[in-house]
Amino acid sequence: MTRVQTGLENLIAAPPSWLAGMRIGLLCNPASVDAAFHHARDLMAARFPGQLTALFSPQHGFFAEKQDNMVESEDMLDPDLNIPIFSLYGKTRIPTQEMFDTLDVLIVDIQDVGTRVYTFIYTLSYCLEVAREFRKKVIVLDRPNPLGGVMLEGNCLRPDCASFVGRYPIPMRHGLTIGEIARLFNNHFSIGCELTVIPMTGWKRSMVFTDTGLPWIAPSPNLPTVASALVYPGQVLWEGTNISEGRGTTQPFELFGAPFINPKDLLQELSCESPDGIVLRPAAFEPTSNKWSGRRCFGFQFHVIDAHGCRPYGLSLRFLKAIKKLYANEFSWKTPPYEYEYERLPIDLILGDKEVRQWIEQNGPVAELERQWSEEIAAFQMLSRKFHLY
Repeated sequence: MTRVQTGLENLIAAPPSWLAGMRIGLLCNPASVDAAFHHARDLMAARFPGQLTALFSPQHGFFAEKQDNMVESEDMLDPDLNIPIFSLYGKTRIPTQEMFDTLDVLIVDIQDVGTRVYTFIYTLSYCLEVAREFRKKVIVLDRPNPLGGVMLEGNCLRPDCASFVGRYPIPMRHGLTIGEIARLFNNHFSIGCELTVIPMTGWKRSMVFTDTGLPWIAPSPNLPTVASALVYPGQVLWEGTNISEGRGTTQPFELFGAPFINPKDLLQELSCESPDGIVLRPAAFEPTSNKWSGRRCFGFQFHVIDAHGCRPYGLSLRFLKAIKKLYANEFSWKTPPYEYEYERLPIDLILGDKEVRQWIEQNGPVAELERQWSEEIAAFQMLSRKFHLY
């Protein structure tokens, strides 16, 4: 297997000549490594001596140690380089002028997971907006979309559901790399900053992460494996409910359940024991934190057997509908706050369209929703092709 070379590796090998002498800020976290596990901070400090003047971290912190939503990280001082580490998920989620006064160019090297609700791409969007305002340059170092760049899933976000888990009308599973989505945000949504994307070498749209030859470093604590990232576009829905999404276990998002669920009854209601690319295994687990901490939960583990063919969003919606129907007295939607939204239902922000939640409540068929979404998926696919790099 030929290994993919990331934008980080290509930048270090052949940086743009205009970077000479510029003050550099770096947005990164533990997943910002090359194929030999060398971190971007160390590579850049060696490649551009004295030019690295500030570091920035997204949600979950510079060390990706913060476990959950709305768990903030503080600004710090890097003990080795003696430069500030600014948190973009703490006192503010939008970079300040004071932060950007430390740099001439912001380099972004973060591992996205290809799902609309993952906040890293919105941290990126705010950085693009602030860079335009203060006339700073931005370089995005491209990395693989772990879900691949072929299959798209779900509905596009509606404006009344916009939040920090969805700023733009894109599908739940968008099929773009972080460099491509930066181009989409900057050009189609008219941010208009001075943006450069350093592409990968050797990546193809058909590749999921296990095809790349690159090491998987958890971009956040509850996506520890490629499998957890593969099922995340569907399993993230449980964050908007009282069903455990497996936080507080060793297999977050792969596992889901609650004390009141009977897996046999749920499977019978679902009538879908062999979904595309995923095997459903009845499971029991006991979270050590988060929902149902210390209580035995019953549910399922999603085992991905075909990473190229699995469609977790539709499958999780079907489970959601079945659980809502079978356990109407025990099931509930999570109440606010969620990602700094204090009035709207979290599930509406996650789904990106409150009518989807209403359809589930009315026991409407998920297949009909998917038919309704097909046109907007096709339209987004046509639009996004303009920003493809591969």
